[in-house]
Formats: sequence, structure tokens, C-alpha cells
Amino acid sequence: MGVTKEDVEAAITSALSPSHLVVTDTSGGCGASYEIEVVSEKFEGKRLLERHRMVNTALAPHMAEIHAVSIKKALTPAQAQPQPEPAADKPQA
Repeated sequence: MGVTKEDVEAAITSALSPSHLVVTDTSGGCGASYEIEVVSEKFEGKRLLERHRMVNTALAPHMAEIHAVSIKKALTPAQAQPQPEPAADKPQA
């Protein structure tokens, strides 16, 4: 049996204490391929490559059984907040 979605979630939760985590099994259920979105305070001050390494390190015990991991988002809580849209320049009436 391959790695389950719950295994991936548990490994990332243990290492990164995320405030938001979405793990999607993209392998059709066999546990060989995952997409990950994670928001963690532990990413503060880290570059994107460092963040990806942190996720990969968290998954290291399972990587022998996982074929592919796609980290779609690795954000700090501040980066995950919706950004206000700039107000369009409107002429005053």
C-alpha cells in the first residue's frame, strides 16, 4: 500500500504546524502523487526554495513510496490573506 493522504497531512502538520493545508491525491488513489498547498508561520523569512525544502524534509520518511509531489503554494499567513484590489481611478462627481 502506498502513502495515504492522511500520512502526508500528518507529516506536514507535525513539521510545519500549518494554519491551512490542502493535500490532493493526484494519482487516482494509489498514493504515488500529491499536490500540496500549505500556509505556515514557519515560512516567515524563508525564500520559496527553502519553503519547498522544508515540505520535502517533512515528507522524507515517505518519499521512497511517493512518485511525485507538486507544491502548489507554500505561503506565510500574511501572504495567504486576500489582497485588496486597488481602487479604480474614478472622477469625482
